[in-house]
Amino acid sequence: MTVTPPGAEPTEGARAWNQQAIARLEREAARSADTHLLHLSFAGFPGIDFYFKDEAAHASGSLKHRLARSLYLYALCNGRLREGQAVVDASSGSTAISEAWFAGLLGLSFTAVMPACTSPAKIRDVRALGGHCDLVANPARVHARALEHAAGGACHLDQFGLAERATDWRGNNNIAESIVGQMRLEAYPEPRWIVCGAGTGGTSATIGRYLRYRRLGTRMCVAEPRGGAYAEGWRRRDRDARATRPTLIEGIGRPAVEPGFLFEIADRVCEIDDAASISAAWLLESLLGRRYGGSSGTNLIACLQLAAEMRERAETGSIVTLLCDRGERYAETLFDADWLGAHGIALGPWRDTLRLAIDSGEWKPPEDP
Repeated sequence: MTVTPPGAEPTEGARAWNQQAIARLEREAARSADTHLLHLSFAGFPGIDFYFKDEAAHASGSLKHRLARSLYLYALCNGRLREGQAVVDASSGSTAISEAWFAGLLGLSFTAVMPACTSPAKIRDVRALGGHCDLVANPARVHARALEHAAGGACHLDQFGLAERATDWRGNNNIAESIVGQMRLEAYPEPRWIVCGAGTGGTSATIGRYLRYRRLGTRMCVAEPRGGAYAEGWRRRDRDARATRPTLIEGIGRPAVEPGFLFEIADRVCEIDDAASISAAWLLESLLGRRYGGSSGTNLIACLQLAAEMRERAETGSIVTLLCDRGERYAETLFDADWLGAHGIALGPWRDTLRLAIDSGEWKPPEDP
């Protein structure tokens, strides 16, 4: 005889809400998953096409829109999220904004546990979407604070613990499948490289796995702030690695190796100086007519480095990368001259390097960046 603990068996009403919530997420995915793939070519790189997947176009403004949807779906399908239950996660900003957006879609309350140093614009965005912000002075304490909320009954979405398993890497219109499909009619449909950053590790895991699953020759490069934990861990295949320096680039360059960091599927890691990433973010505005965040700049630098190597080998082909989030969120930081000066960031030397690369194909970093 099977004995069911009191309250453990879902009611018909609970099952109905669960099914309705999953249906809402599926409908939203059908409306928004195929973001634009923007094409650029540069005089310095004849025969090399650059593509930028504009993930900032999502309703919640970033690449993390996909992750947030996957985390909610994962919680629902595992029976961890119920009607009326509070939701919590630890996030430095973009994931929290996307999670707050989906909480509104599902009619749930959401709390973002965030470092107090998070960009003011991101905090405002979470609150504008109806979310609550629990600001923690010590960034190392955000995960522990999220667990405290979960102990009180909230559903912990746990982006860092669950990112790489929550997304269906074999397809279901994930970001890798979307890129491959959108490239189908291009001059070089099978990219030489796909470049992405590593925050939770979910995107790099999804892309790397999908490329292998489809038996494609495309290689994956992780663009990482110099000295970040992914770069340090990848170099030695060391899951205990720690970052050797802090970074100003939000969302990537984690201080420690996250559970979703899969080193074996990255073919290359390019370490990028913060000043280079920020200069490239400014350059993207002039190239594309709108602002994108610092991690998008990190990706662009890696693309140009890879293209310069291809040019030296007389190779042709395509390189695809991601535009991760809206630059408006950094108006008071990366795009503010006083803030840059206070952090010792000089854009001029890297601006010259980037213009030289685009015009001539030469990659000559500043001698003293």
